[in-house]
Amino acid sequence: MENVTDTVAALAANVDIFWVLLAGFLVFFMQAGFAMVETGFTRSKNAGNIIMKNTMDFCVGSVLFLLVGFGLMYGEKKFGLFGTTGFLDPTTIDKGYSIFFQTVFCATAATIVSGAMAERTKFVSYLIYSAVISLIIYPIVGAWTWGGGWLAELGFHDFAGSTIVHSVGGWCALAGTVILGPRIGKFNKDKSPNAIPGHSITLGALGVFILWFGWFGFNPGSTLALVPEIGDIAMTTNLAAAAGGISAMFLSWIRFKKPDVGLTLNGVLGGLVAITAGCAVVSNTGALIIGLIAGIIVVYGVTILERVFRVDDPVGAVPVHLMNGVFGTLAVGLFALPDNFGGCGAGLFYGGGLAQLGVQALGVAAVAAWTLVMGTILFTVIKKTVGLRVSEKEEVAGLDIHEHGSESYPDFMLRG
Repeated sequence: MENVTDTVAALAANVDIFWVLLAGFLVFFMQAGFAMVETGFTRSKNAGNIIMKNTMDFCVGSVLFLLVGFGLMYGEKKFGLFGTTGFLDPTTIDKGYSIFFQTVFCATAATIVSGAMAERTKFVSYLIYSAVISLIIYPIVGAWTWGGGWLAELGFHDFAGSTIVHSVGGWCALAGTVILGPRIGKFNKDKSPNAIPGHSITLGALGVFILWFGWFGFNPGSTLALVPEIGDIAMTTNLAAAAGGISAMFLSWIRFKKPDVGLTLNGVLGGLVAITAGCAVVSNTGALIIGLIAGIIVVYGVTILERVFRVDDPVGAVPVHLMNGVFGTLAVGLFALPDNFGGCGAGLFYGGGLAQLGVQALGVAAVAAWTLVMGTILFTVIKKTVGLRVSEKEEVAGLDIHEHGSESYPDFMLRG
């Protein structure tokens, strides 16, 4: 009987491992989604540059997160701030499948920035950024939270990374694009913005659907075990995405007299980002509300970013990942159900008072401070040393030719 019990336990453990790996594979495929979104939403002359950045995010991140980042995040903690063990060989503190799963999340945080800084950033400068976020910026935030650090001890809840992954990438994107400056021709002398259409809404839409698909590994996979609750998490994830697309479509229709394709697609992504923190602790109704608000945030966020702050974000990375990452994290403190799977306190709307909301707000503020300061220092140093931006001549001709010596569409004549 004991052998049977041991066999069943081993089988159950292996099933959990398979689920984590399968979810990790889905999250890895999100790299393709980001690449297609960013390529489609930018001009054809920079398509190869975008592909290279997304490729190297994962290549660089995989190596540096393995060597240093994972240890900082999950090693034995010093003052609840950072790990001190597991460097060079993180298998001393965890299993390979777990390390792989965390690596693909690190790569997701890193790749968010490439879209916001697209079409005018030096490739070598982007490689330096990608190395630093994988090496220290993202792992330190992870150490405070998923790694059992001081925010985790306070009860901060971010199930799959609205703040830990998406707002980290979003804050870095904001710092980078502000220091970098807008693309040539984006703003007129009176500071009014000009639309610079991407070259393929089809590629952009394909990227959104790939990301939507991959998110079913991102959120349900964060259970780290094949449990019944993955069905509920998949439902809240899907509902928020759908609601985000609906609200963004109708709001753009009302404001601009036409249902805008790009804003609708980003509304879907905004809903996905917003539900990521609370996907395991909110009801389907809560997910719908979160998604509807997320779509509104995307539409107004794009407008405010351009018309008020004069920030040029070609793909809408800041409204999608930063603004909705912050909102989704705070939404846990509002919509979390009592006795939820995620184990956090009940939200304000379910009798939990302000306790969980306060902890969520503290986590958002701490991550914002760390990431903005580090991102600002990083991009400023890069700007003053190797340089952050390509020359005007290179920007006008396209980064594919000048940065990589090739064209993405050599057999076609595409404007822009």
